[in-house]
Amino acid sequence: MMKHHPVPDPAEIPRPWKSRGLRGWCIRRWSRLLNDPSRLRDETGNPRDRQWIGSHGERIAARFLQATGHRILARNFKRKGGGEVDLIAARGRLLLFVEVKTRGRHGSVRPLDAVTPDKQRLIERGANAWIRKLGHRDMPWRFDVIEVWLEEGRRPAINHVRDAF
Repeated sequence: MMKHHPVPDPAEIPRPWKSRGLRGWCIRRWSRLLNDPSRLRDETGNPRDRQWIGSHGERIAARFLQATGHRILARNFKRKGGGEVDLIAARGRLLLFVEVKTRGRHGSVRPLDAVTPDKQRLIERGANAWIRKLGHRDMPWRFDVIEVWLEEGRRPAINHVRDAF
């Protein structure tokens, strides 16, 4: 049975901008992805499709991780035979395998709820393939989910769920 999490008010989501160094400060301060209002319609006024919104959410999540002191090692890592990870990041020796879920703010279901046990197994297979590619397993890693809420004309709201599964 799926566990449902309450949908937080985007205004109450903390912005953990406790980044390390000048680079993180610059990203936080001047990143258009993190600070500009969302434009969920194209130049002709048509709504963006789900694929565009999903990849836009992944770009926002990657910039968020960079602003909080992480290095992005890979995006959309796929393993032959199944297994995928949206973002692979590192902070020191810690590896993060990150699933990004993007939704509109008006939704009643929290993005975290979309990471089902089947999806978790797919992410775990991708993570195992990445770790095998490294050639050793003697480093800490964890599985995170980054929730991104978008609303036309407003800054994206971001919630980083650590150790999500």
